[in-house]
Amino acid sequence: MKAFIFPGQGSQFSGMGQELYQSSEKAKKMFTVANEFMGFDISKLMFKGSSEELKKTNVTQPAIFIHSTILAACIPDFHPNMVAGHSLGEFSALVASKCISFKEGLGLVTKRAEAMYNACQLQQSTMAAIIGLDADIIENTCNQHNDIVVAANYNTPNQIVISGTIDAVDSVCSNLREEGAKKTVILPVNGAFHSPLMQPAKKTLEEAINNIQFQKPICPIYQNVNAQATIDKNVIKSNLILQLTAPVKWYQTIENIILDGALEFFEVGPGNILSGINKRINRSIKIIKVEI
Repeated sequence: MKAFIFPGQGSQFSGMGQELYQSSEKAKKMFTVANEFMGFDISKLMFKGSSEELKKTNVTQPAIFIHSTILAACIPDFHPNMVAGHSLGEFSALVASKCISFKEGLGLVTKRAEAMYNACQLQQSTMAAIIGLDADIIENTCNQHNDIVVAANYNTPNQIVISGTIDAVDSVCSNLREEGAKKTVILPVNGAFHSPLMQPAKKTLEEAINNIQFQKPICPIYQNVNAQATIDKNVIKSNLILQLTAPVKWYQTIENIILDGALEFFEVGPGNILSGINKRINRSIKIIKVEI
């Protein structure tokens, strides 16, 4: 059983997708479609853009999606048994499993990025990685704070990301260091993703999702909000909308995929962040970085 996993925001780098573009006619055509759809040469930014340019949410999210989905489309004899994606990567997984088309996915990701960016402008907010503390302690500490701060990404049992207002995140980080956290690291993001502060973005994404006719995926997709597999179109839609304000249950997802029989994981997209995370979840699983 083969599981294909797709990365999210933070995996971008200058030069992403360039070798793929140069080596595959199919990839070239898909990059051209993406440029036309976006209304600007996003491939040029992917290949030559600075790290600052690539960090902008309206560029980052579609760029990672474009790289991941084109790479998956160029894999010979691509027949996944199961798919999953980390946050933004869930949209790449949906295209790879033929639940939505490349253009439909790009449209959703573009609207999602814009809506999230707009939500970020309403309130100064951030995220921080907490290393070396159990989830229960982190959740309880967040719950005791008066301002908005929540557990947002359950990356591994020992690496959980919190998300909220800047003051609340700073305060909780201080409290968690007193509780015994090995390290707290403020992340280089401009918003509190997967927290209630993303609520203003929900309506935009919901309207966009409901305007698309989803197809039954060719294999189960394990979704962030509950770490469970589904092929139900309506469930997939609902969970995509909930994902904006709900935490990413990544290590629970990987554990469930293993329980369901996955013998190999293939990371498809820029970077190798998920490969590193997966090794910390379960050192015995085989992880292959797809490169073309």
